[in-house]
Amino acid sequence: MKFASLSLTTFAAVTLSLAALTSCTRKQDTIKVGHFASLTGKEAAFGLASSKGIRLAVEELNAAGGILGRPVEYLVEDIQSKQGESATVVKKLLSRDKVVAILGGNPSTNSLEAAPLCQNAKIPMMAISSTNPKVTEVGDYIFRICFIDPFQGAVLAKFAHENLKSRRLALLTSVTPYGIGLSNVLRQRFTALGGQIVLEQKYAEGDKDFKAQLTALRALKPDVIAATGYYTEAALICLQARALGFEIPIIGGDGWEAPQLAELGGKAVEGTFYSTHYAATNVAPEVQSFVKKYRARWDNETPEGVAALAYDAMKLYADAMTRAGTTDGPKVRAALAATKDFPGITGRTTMDAQRNSSKPAIILTVKNGRTEFVTAVAP
Repeated sequence: MKFASLSLTTFAAVTLSLAALTSCTRKQDTIKVGHFASLTGKEAAFGLASSKGIRLAVEELNAAGGILGRPVEYLVEDIQSKQGESATVVKKLLSRDKVVAILGGNPSTNSLEAAPLCQNAKIPMMAISSTNPKVTEVGDYIFRICFIDPFQGAVLAKFAHENLKSRRLALLTSVTPYGIGLSNVLRQRFTALGGQIVLEQKYAEGDKDFKAQLTALRALKPDVIAATGYYTEAALICLQARALGFEIPIIGGDGWEAPQLAELGGKAVEGTFYSTHYAATNVAPEVQSFVKKYRARWDNETPEGVAALAYDAMKLYADAMTRAGTTDGPKVRAALAATKDFPGITGRTTMDAQRNSSKPAIILTVKNGRTEFVTAVAP
């Protein structure tokens, strides 16, 4: 009886040890991909849409056998729309969670906080919608899936000058790396086309009263206003501009793209225009397939541009790891840098020498509370 009892005890201990070892091995066998994003706070629309796009991509990859025969483990950290949080959570993802790749961020400010950490760790980071050129200038491990501000600014300048027949443009510049970079290029390209910047006024993200800036602009009679910030302030600017009697077009960049633009701005954002990365109404089969899958997964929600970019970013990581045959940071970095004509939802992606994506831009307008495709502009 004593011998039998000892054997059972030993058997139980061995079984538990094997179970623990199997669990540990299973956990180690996953390919951990980290994502930092604002899931709460004023920039939550960007982060939540990005997370949904990534989750859809991860679910599809795992259903097809994962990457290199291993399941993908998606780890997302909320930066709460706060400065400094990007660096904090990326340190955790790199040191504690041991991720092999990083996704994020949306605003360029967030990516600029995190990029040096990824560069030092030799772990690739891919910005989703950070369009400031300085992001990838941090180092050779930093990539982006979106176009950059010099291209976006040139697109907006050309659209204002040629499509809207504008000759007198007023700038409302958000004092962020994104807003400043976009305004700088827009100013240069618009004046090069023969237009005039009648005045530039600045504002901070989080501001709620823009009447002083708009009143200063009104006296100079611009025929277009360009607000180069994000959707929350853009909606308020449109509301206050219309209240002051402005009936001219108001334009912006991809920072405008969120359902909250129309929710906050209502009729005031009708007839506004902004540049972005894709259109859900694009009839291309791959776009419509993505939209259908996204709606089925996320309660009939139509995916915005950042969701499509995030989906593409995760699929591009999978493609690079497959080509590299490993998740080793330097080898994945090399595979990403060699990317050419990757077929994504937001267009075919080729990484240039600065690790920026070369792809078209889309102009959308708001009509009856929904966005409509206006035109596409190739690089």
